Amino acid sequence: MGFASLSDASSQGITVNKVVSTDPPYYDNIGYADLSDFFYIWLRRSLRLIYPDICATLAVPKAEELVATPYRHGGKEKAERFFLDGMTQAMSRLAEQAHPSFPTTIYYAFKQSETKSETGTASTGWETFLDAVIRAGFAISGTWPMRTELSNRMIGSGTNALASSIVLVCRPRHADARIATRREFLTALKTELPAALAHLQQGNIAPVDLAQAAIGPGMAVYTRFAKVVDAEGKMLTVREALALINQELGEVLAQQEGDFDADTRWALVWFDQNGFAEGEYGVAEQLSKAKTTSVAGLVKGGIVALRPGKVRLLRPTELDPAWDPATDNRLSIWEMVHHLIRSLESGGEAAAARVLAALGSKAEVARELAYHLYSLAERKKRAAEALSYNGLVQSWPEIVALSRDILPPPPPPSQPSFL
Repeated sequence: MGFASLSDASSQGITVNKVVSTDPPYYDNIGYADLSDFFYIWLRRSLRLIYPDICATLAVPKAEELVATPYRHGGKEKAERFFLDGMTQAMSRLAEQAHPSFPTTIYYAFKQSETKSETGTASTGWETFLDAVIRAGFAISGTWPMRTELSNRMIGSGTNALASSIVLVCRPRHADARIATRREFLTALKTELPAALAHLQQGNIAPVDLAQAAIGPGMAVYTRFAKVVDAEGKMLTVREALALINQELGEVLAQQEGDFDADTRWALVWFDQNGFAEGEYGVAEQLSKAKTTSVAGLVKGGIVALRPGKVRLLRPTELDPAWDPATDNRLSIWEMVHHLIRSLESGGEAAAARVLAALGSKAEVARELAYHLYSLAERKKRAAEALSYNGLVQSWPEIVALSRDILPPPPPPSQPSFL
């Protein structure tokens, strides 16, 4: 039998050994108490005789509300300190009372905002919240993006409303956790993050969610230590740890380029610089020498269009729909990915499955390239291209499943022998 109780999260002591899944306030995004007054003043008129304790105040209590509201706390810095201290106390209570056999899951969704400082640009919500969770004694083992918000809800209609939340998966940090140096943290990060990233990709996580999900294994390394210090004995902050995690993520994705052929490596650099727009032939030729290929070979490979003085990558819609990988003498991973996108966007998953079946085992590395291309397109603010690469990866399991039902073409009949 369940029951509900009203108490302050930072001091509550309702039960111990409980399974916790909580959706806390989101920094300064919503003033819940102010919004509640709209309903409370009317509810109080009808319910104060039935629930006199709950309806004792004329308006909803606001001073203790755990949001970073500058006008209540005398400025932005004091409001942020109030939020950090209060969230740390609330999370500490959860860490003390959570069941040791089950992780605590914390939902976090907010629009990221930034502030400029002498040391660069810093977020004012995500880092602050992570800092509070870590100070409370939690170790973070996962940061999973989840599609939790309906696009057709009232607040999302015609606005830049959120579509997803981040779920922090936490366990209490070991009491005997030691202090580590910045070098030890980096070494552990370089050792563990590549395998964790490969595991995420094998699980077919969407490229749009990969960077956020990769923070989980990185923060798992950071939070397993009591603290991480640099050569001067200064503590490595959450912001600095996140920067190192993102830097290592970029290096891991770059290392995957070693699996790509020369034409694909050329196309990656060209795409980074020009997208599908035209560029100078001289630059393309110079780049082809560095990547041990040639512009003429790229044209022959079916991925580049050439006109006097200009070079550009072919868009998926410009690729030959009659293309057959079995007869392609210069098959590149770049070509595979974009023919898969052409088929997916023109004929759906069934059409892409026919291309995948024709490619056979060669196609697996194409998914790695799609992840990499999404990262490039997202960084360059090329939304249309990013959407295509993200769509291919998200459809990959269904494309693979459909391709298994497609039989390979029969071999050509052999010439009978009269010997």
